Amino acid sequence: MFFDKKNGLLKAESGILLADILDIIVPHGFFLPVTPGTKWISLGGAVASNIHGKNHHKEGGIANYIVSFELINESGESIFCSRTENTALFSETIGGMGLTGIISSITLQLKTIETSFIQQKSIKAKNLEELLDLFEQHHHFTYSVAWIDCLKKGKNLGRSILMLGEHATKNELSSNQKIALKLHPNKTINIPFYFPNFSLNRYSIQLFNALYYNKQWDKEKNSLVHYDSFFYPLDKINNWNKIYGNNGFTQYQLVIPFERGREGLKEIIHTISQSGIGSFLAVLKTFGKKDEFASSLSFPMEGYTLALDFKISPEVFSLLDQLDKIVSAYNGKLYLTKDARMPKAMFEKCYPNFKAFTHKFISLQTERLCQL
Repeated sequence: MFFDKKNGLLKAESGILLADILDIIVPHGFFLPVTPGTKWISLGGAVASNIHGKNHHKEGGIANYIVSFELINESGESIFCSRTENTALFSETIGGMGLTGIISSITLQLKTIETSFIQQKSIKAKNLEELLDLFEQHHHFTYSVAWIDCLKKGKNLGRSILMLGEHATKNELSSNQKIALKLHPNKTINIPFYFPNFSLNRYSIQLFNALYYNKQWDKEKNSLVHYDSFFYPLDKINNWNKIYGNNGFTQYQLVIPFERGREGLKEIIHTISQSGIGSFLAVLKTFGKKDEFASSLSFPMEGYTLALDFKISPEVFSLLDQLDKIVSAYNGKLYLTKDARMPKAMFEKCYPNFKAFTHKFISLQTERLCQL
C-alpha cells in the first residue's frame, strides 16, 4: 500500500476493507470521497459496483475519484487502466460487476477533512410530498438521506426523517471533542442468535417505526455526530441480519428518473403499504448525473433511489414482482449489487446495453440473468 499524505492519494490492494482504509487516512485528515452505508466492504467490490453514497447528487459515485487500477485479464496479464490509458476497459470495469477481470490494486483520490465529525440536521416530514419538497429545498447539502416509514397510509403516506450533513470544521467542535480526528470505535453489539421468524412482522415494524419517528420531538434538530454513526449506523450491530430470522432477508434497491419521480415513488410506497409487508429499513436518496467513467451496468442515474430490506416470506416475492412492474413503467432500474431475484426480462429492460458490454468473466448472477 502507498499513501501520499501530501496529495491525498491512496494506492491499495483491492481486498482491503473500507474500515481499514479509514483507520489509515482519518488521523491524517482524509476521508473516503464516497462511502456506502457500511464500511465492511472491499475496495475492489466498491469499484466493481461503482458505489454511491449520500453525496451522489453533489459529488457523484466512486468512479469520479478512481485515478487508476491494475486489472488481471482472462489471460493472466496485468493491465494498467486509467482515464488516459486503456480508457474503454477503465470505464467498463467501474460498475462492471467484476466481469472484465480481477482488480488487483486501485489508486484513489481522497477527500480532505478537518475533523471526523459531521454537522447533522434532521427534519421530520409528515408525508412523502413534504419529504420531496425538503430534498429540493436542501439540495445544497453535501450529504442527504431519508428514512421512510413504508407502512403509513393516507395523509401520512411515506412519513419520514430527512438527515442532512456536512463535515465539521475544527471551529465547530466543542471542548468535549478533544480529538478532532477521532477514529470509529471497534466495539459492537452482537446478536447471538436468530430471532424467531414470527418476531419481525407488520406490527413489530409498525412499533419500531413509531418509536423511531417520534424519538425526535422537534420538527428540526441540529447536532454534531461522529462519522461512524452518520454513515454506518448498522455497523455497530454485529450479525444484525439475524434479526430477520433464519430465513434471512432480501434487499431491493431501485432508481427512477426525477421526471414523474414523485408519482412513481408514491405508487411504490402505496403498494408496499397496502401489502402489509413492511420494509424494516427503507432509505431514500437522490442521484445526480450519470458518472462519466462508468460501465453500462453502473446503477446511478439522475433520479430518486429507494433501498428496501424485506424479510424472506412466501408473500414477499409477489410484492417484488409488483414493484418491478412499477419501476419498469417509470423507466427505472434495479441495483445489480443488491439483486438476488431480478427476472431476465427486467434485467434486459434495466440494462439494454449489456449485450454490447465486453465481458470475459461470468458470475452466478450473469448465469441467472443471461442464461449463459
